[in-house]
Parts: sequence; C-alpha cells; structure tokens
Amino acid sequence: MKILIVDDEAPARARMAALVDAVGGHRVVGEAANGRDALNAVERFDPDVVLMDIRMPGMDGLEAAMRLAQQKNPPAVIFVTAFGDHALEAFETAAIDYLLKPVRRDRLAEALNKARQLNRAQLDALVETEASEGGREHILCRRRGGLELIPVDSVRFFQADQKYITVNHEGGEDLIEDSLKRLEQAFGDEFVRIHRNALVARRCLLGLEKGSDGRPCAVLRDTEQRLEVSRRHLPRVRDMLRESSR
Repeated sequence: MKILIVDDEAPARARMAALVDAVGGHRVVGEAANGRDALNAVERFDPDVVLMDIRMPGMDGLEAAMRLAQQKNPPAVIFVTAFGDHALEAFETAAIDYLLKPVRRDRLAEALNKARQLNRAQLDALVETEASEGGREHILCRRRGGLELIPVDSVRFFQADQKYITVNHEGGEDLIEDSLKRLEQAFGDEFVRIHRNALVARRCLLGLEKGSDGRPCAVLRDTEQRLEVSRRHLPRVRDMLRESSR
C-alpha cells in the first residue's frame, strides 16, 4: 500500500519510514509536517494510508483527519502519537487505529493490516454498487500487497487453474480468487465460454487455428497466446465468428 507520513518532527518521520520499510509490503510515497500540508499531500500522492501525528502546529492531526473523512474516497488514517489522551477523539474521526510512540514493528504491521482490510471493504462496496446500478465494471485483485481494480473492458480472458483465476488484461496478468461460473454469470454478455477452464472477451475473439496437437485454439486480439477451444463449445464459437464477420 502507498503510505503518507505526517509528523512535525523530521527525525520522527524518518524513524516511521524505516519502520514501514522493516514491515515490508508497503511504500512511503510522501511526507508532511502538519495537517494542512497533509491535506495537500493526500491530493498529490493519493496514498492508501496516512500515518499521522496528532499534536502539530497549525492544523493538528484530528482536524486533518476529520477533513479527510469528508472526502469521497478518503485514505485510511492511523494516528501515531506520544500521548494517550486523544484516543476517543481519534476514533470519532473514523481513524482505524491509534499507535503510541515508540511504535513497535509488530504493532504497526497489525495496524496496516487493518487498513488493508478496510480498503478491501471499500473496494468490495464499489464493486457491489456497480452491480446494483446495472453491471460490474471492475475486477478486484490483490497486487504487490495491495488491492487494485481492473477495468472489465480491458480484460482479454479469464482462465482457471485450480482455485485461482488468471486475468489476462491490457495491463498484464493478475490472479484472483473467484470461479468462472460466477464470472460468466456477471459478464455473460461480454464474454464467451470456450472451454471448461476459460472465458474469452467477445471483442478479442478473432478466429480459430489448429494447435500443435491438432486441436482448435482461439486466436485473440493483442496477444500471441492461444487458448484451446473444447469440442463442446466449438459450435458456439464458430457461430459467433460467422456473425462477427458479416
């Protein structure tokens, strides 16, 4: 996840950056020395998490967190402070955790894991909202320790391999935990089943050719990868190709 560190003391920011690095799986994308600078930095760096001190000159961390909470898609806020007398106020701002200095690595890792779960809940909510408003437009996947949304219209095919699904898309390939049956139910108008282990985007299906073993394979747009077409699904694929060539 992308992390912004907010503290009015430079040594404290450096220590926290080192601790984030020690936890692993996250990246510090920026720093700020007070609440107002934090708001500007959030707009500039678009972090997933803000590690923020409370007592700072000018706008303090509590006020900054309250302003962030009013944004449409705010980052998760974790307060990091030397004082334990602001815990209730901190959670009233919708902060997800409250760490006392000096912060232990295992405690920071626990807080960041909470933030990751929160982000998943936010992204899941987005996917559910899309579905309720007429159709999902994104696939949720885990990437480099964080969560990402893949636009459905960039997906070339889904291919099953045991409990994971490979999503081949314009940005590369990712793994998701899902089933082809659920994906087919969600995106049946845009994808066609060509094998028990594969769904192909209709817009990417260009033709058929024989594989090295003589079996028919689907030729896809913008990739040299060929996917086997099963005997069961071959008639439908041929019909689709004939219709698209008219």
